[in-house]
Amino acid sequence: MEDKNTTETLRPVLGDFSSIVCFRALVVGVEETLGKRAAMVALRSAGRKRGSSLVQSLGLSGKGPAEGAEGAAILTQALGPEGTKLCIVNDLKILEDGEVYEVYLSDTICSADEPQGSDRELSFTYGAIHGAIEEFYDIKLRGKQVGSILRGQDYDIVRFVKR
Repeated sequence: MEDKNTTETLRPVLGDFSSIVCFRALVVGVEETLGKRAAMVALRSAGRKRGSSLVQSLGLSGKGPAEGAEGAAILTQALGPEGTKLCIVNDLKILEDGEVYEVYLSDTICSADEPQGSDRELSFTYGAIHGAIEEFYDIKLRGKQVGSILRGQDYDIVRFVKR
């Protein structure tokens, strides 16, 4: 699933996708330049903007309440193998009367090639999911990563709470 406003290939020869190795080099370079905390803020902010603009470009802003149960499927289509290939959204659980959103991710760009036991957390992917859910459900959220495939769990898990 491509953005509606992106009907042409952005690069005529190499296409629209680049390597995870280059993306990870960008992340590490930003961390080395800004420090880990500042890099996390910058990368999550960039991801949040991307997630929000992706949902807008697909014409899905504010559709979440009407499309509730299909939220994970819509995000997987936009972000997964048929979309941007950022990650797979395995599940989106809406808990506590719609106040808590838990997102179960796999095959994330942020965890790719990281060794088991690594303390790396989701950065850009976290932000993209954050921005996409806020835009899709027309809500404001705060969140944190509560699970990681790098630390023995089956998924990278992010929990958001309504602000």
